[in-house]
Amino acid sequence: MDIEELFKVVKSRFTDDSHSSADKKEAKGDVEIPQDLLFKCPRCSGVFYNEEFVNNKKVCPKCSYHARLTWQERLELTADKESFKPFDENLRSLNPIGFPKYEEKVQKCIEECETNEAIVTGECTIRGYRCVIGIMDSHFMMASMGSVVGEKITRAFEYAEKKKLPVIMFTASGGARMQEGIVSLMQMAKTSGAVKLHSDAGGLYIAVMTDPTTGGVTASFASLADVTIAEPKVLIGFAGRRVIQDTIRQRLPDDFQSAEFQQDCGFVDMIVERGMMRKRLSNILKLHGFHKESN
Repeated sequence: MDIEELFKVVKSRFTDDSHSSADKKEAKGDVEIPQDLLFKCPRCSGVFYNEEFVNNKKVCPKCSYHARLTWQERLELTADKESFKPFDENLRSLNPIGFPKYEEKVQKCIEECETNEAIVTGECTIRGYRCVIGIMDSHFMMASMGSVVGEKITRAFEYAEKKKLPVIMFTASGGARMQEGIVSLMQMAKTSGAVKLHSDAGGLYIAVMTDPTTGGVTASFASLADVTIAEPKVLIGFAGRRVIQDTIRQRLPDDFQSAEFQQDCGFVDMIVERGMMRKRLSNILKLHGFHKESN
């Protein structure tokens, strides 16, 4: 829908001719529009009703831009209804290096995201296939990996190894959490070790990279999967584009660090649109010999 046409529709819906104040606003072209009525795509600048955007799984109808989801939204789209059983819900970060106001920032994220940390882990079924799932939420301090995030991921892989279950990790992170200093960097080795033990035991690990997957998360457990999936056009990388260009003194391709670029270079196995993700994951589990849970 053209932006001018959409504005006319909105104007007709929310302008009340029976009120003189509204008449004045209409004359000035100043119409009060309810908050969150419209969504403007940051990639193509298309404007749509927010309800249409949400019903489309937060994917832009025009350019297929995949917006970031909360952990609740991701879980609802992926796991079978009422099948999710969370792990380690009460684990919370401390302040190992005494970073100023760190506790207050974490508490604010806890209240806004309704979870104690930047990742939610647990056991669920996906179209009947039982698995361990981890979902990183970029709304919680950009899903940075601190001590608790690393611990929850490690415990999830250990549980999966013990129960002989596959692991599916939805990654989205800005990297290590600077507020925890060297403790956060240690999580890279810790999570990588857990992945290795799970793999040595014959376990299947699927990583689904969402926007953005960067830094120490990319450099550790996110890149160690047996099958690596990405949503379309998401950002995947380690260091920032400008840092890399200044280091190697070469201009990088325009699509550098996009999911499509990573697939062309062999870093990503497949790109799957959000609406097909649940089906694709279940198909991969089936192909690897897992069986549906009996009712």
